[in-house]
Amino acid sequence: MKSKYRNLFLLFGIVAIAVMLLTFDVSYAELTDSLRKAGLCFPVVIFLWVLIYLLNAGAWYIIIHDGFRGDKIPYWRVYKYTVTGFALNATTPVGLMGGEPYRIMELAPYVGVEKATSSVILYVMMHIFSHFCFWLFSILLYLVLYFHHLQWSLSLFLAFSGIFCLMGVYFFMKGYRQGLAMRCIRLLQRVFFLKRWAINFAEKKQETLQRIDDQIAELHSKHRVTFYTSLGAEFFARVLSCAEIYFILSIFTDTISYWDCILILAFTSLFANALFFLPMQLGGREGGFALAVGGLSMPYAYGVYMGLIMRLRELVWIILGIGLMKFGNKNSLKSKRI
Repeated sequence: MKSKYRNLFLLFGIVAIAVMLLTFDVSYAELTDSLRKAGLCFPVVIFLWVLIYLLNAGAWYIIIHDGFRGDKIPYWRVYKYTVTGFALNATTPVGLMGGEPYRIMELAPYVGVEKATSSVILYVMMHIFSHFCFWLFSILLYLVLYFHHLQWSLSLFLAFSGIFCLMGVYFFMKGYRQGLAMRCIRLLQRVFFLKRWAINFAEKKQETLQRIDDQIAELHSKHRVTFYTSLGAEFFARVLSCAEIYFILSIFTDTISYWDCILILAFTSLFANALFFLPMQLGGREGGFALAVGGLSMPYAYGVYMGLIMRLRELVWIILGIGLMKFGNKNSLKSKRI
């Protein structure tokens, strides 16, 4: 990637961080009080995400190399692009507006534009697909642990959530079998203000889009081990991220179980993703945490506090991710081509 393009992404990230800091609706006293209560827990959850991003990067690395053959791009670069990509997405309303183009442009010099595009699309699909698998797992977990607490309203919510997740699984499995690039372009052709652009783009890039779809379909049909290993890494990353909730809640109570933390994260992520149009899902995550812990008979204040600590952790990683954009770029001679 040319330096000027990388600098544009960097500038966007810096501006987004500045906006978030200026609109952060928490006083300095509240921040310092929260960090004081967290104590050593805060650096622990910061480090925890080193491990989580290792799994995320591993899932993408496996897709890029069709397994574990490390002959295309070093793992540390994939890790760097993963962290920066998530940081850009976290600062973008609607999400997937900054991180994915950045990843494609950084990866293209190593594997070509088509392979870079298909691998990024595949990883995004895998990342979202693991969401639906995690939510389904959590619904089953709740039924096993708290079946005797079910009421008609909660049963209805779980039923609708289960149907929604099954529909998501069906959509992605169909996308893995038939490709997704052309389907997305056809969908855009139905959007009034994008219709003309989408039709022209499909006509000019039809062969390229078809090759990308072929590469997407090939992962599921011919590389099953790669597919399920990547999915397993993403799913385990979600399970491991529940440790953050466990560490924070352990400050207040010693009765919390890891299973409860899985349920809290599942409900909160489902609630927050319904508010995907907000940068960093501002407000939605905290509300989701408060409702989730309340549903498990804990004080709502635990959820608000937990959301604040996780917001600070995310801000730290956003700053680190944006900062990584300017490091480790001079060693790639190929990067001068783009």
